Amino acid sequence: MKILLIDVYNFNKGGAETVCFNTGKLLEKHGHQVVYFCLKWKENNPSPYSKYFPESKATRTGFFKTVKNVINYFYHFEAAQKIEQLVKDEKPDIAHIHLLWGQITPSIFPVLKRYNIPILFTVHDYRIVCPAYTFRNGKGIICEDCKGKYFYKCFTHTCCKGSKAMSAVMAAEQYFRNWFFNPAKYIDGFLYVSKFAKEIQEKYMPEVRQTHNITLYNFTTSIATTSKQIPTNKYFLFFGRLSYEKGVKTLLKAFKELPECNLKIVGTGPKEKELKLFVSNNSMNNVEFLGYKRGLELIDLVKNAYFVIVPSEWYENNPMTIIEAYSVGTPVIGAKIGGIPEIIIDGKTGYQFTTGNSDNLQETIKKIFSLTPEAYQRLSAGTLEFAHENLSLENYYPRLIAFYSHFLKQE
Repeated sequence: MKILLIDVYNFNKGGAETVCFNTGKLLEKHGHQVVYFCLKWKENNPSPYSKYFPESKATRTGFFKTVKNVINYFYHFEAAQKIEQLVKDEKPDIAHIHLLWGQITPSIFPVLKRYNIPILFTVHDYRIVCPAYTFRNGKGIICEDCKGKYFYKCFTHTCCKGSKAMSAVMAAEQYFRNWFFNPAKYIDGFLYVSKFAKEIQEKYMPEVRQTHNITLYNFTTSIATTSKQIPTNKYFLFFGRLSYEKGVKTLLKAFKELPECNLKIVGTGPKEKELKLFVSNNSMNNVEFLGYKRGLELIDLVKNAYFVIVPSEWYENNPMTIIEAYSVGTPVIGAKIGGIPEIIIDGKTGYQFTTGNSDNLQETIKKIFSLTPEAYQRLSAGTLEFAHENLSLENYYPRLIAFYSHFLKQE
């Protein structure tokens, strides 16, 4: 089988890319051919298919660059041309999309349909039903006011980065897309990475309920075989983007009252300066910012952590942070929001707390800081059991291929 994997970036920018590239490697391992279609970025990894990659907003040049960027947010003419040439040359059996909106755009949908290529879409976020994709308004409050059709409220609520202009563009793009390239009409199959994502998408776009779909949690490429002991250095770990929706401010408020508990923060982002200032102003010597980490250095930090904390304050879908923690036997404390409660089993793989509630998080940390070695090892064993049953390559691959095969049989 030849699979066309589509993502905005040809480098590991976030969780969607991690899943996309890991899926590609998994398919190739089982003898399938994988073709990639992405945009051009200076950070891109080398690719034999780069000649087909259209310009991105960062690589586009010329006097009319800004105008072209706005137009290409709605419809990317070059993407449609380049993917048609790629399809003619490579003749893929299936197109599997990971990221698209506002970058590659649905300009590629009619091309794929014209060549009878099934279009599958992994739902990593909520852009199909929420213009700002996070279900949070400009005040950072959970918001479902658009209800899948009143997208102008993205503008009135200033949902996009505090900018009326950007919010207006995102709302307009949603209207344009639903009118001319409605996902329910073009997409043949949805892969949801949480039950929550499926429920909320079907709630606000009911017509996709009839679209063939599957719920597949993200997978990890390796899972430890034995549970771990309580680490000698009991530190808690947050790793991820330092942005408002990740709940790091709530995390810091909890640790402000827990001077005996150490917290390491890995990552960068728009709230980094503000968060560091909060730590400095409150003389929080128990908090350490480590900056951006990846590879073995990050794996070691996760593996040696007492607990990983995921304090998200948005409808987190299926966080790779939890999956990566489970793969090395590290239990997780996570907020009760979005898809997180589906993969944190309270008392077995970690603990849940009320999202945005620093007092509840503080109480949870106090409760688990004095776990006995036996209790901690049971938690670690629970994470590995969950990972082997739900997040393994052995579990993921046959279900993915069975889903693919459904569309090939229809032709």
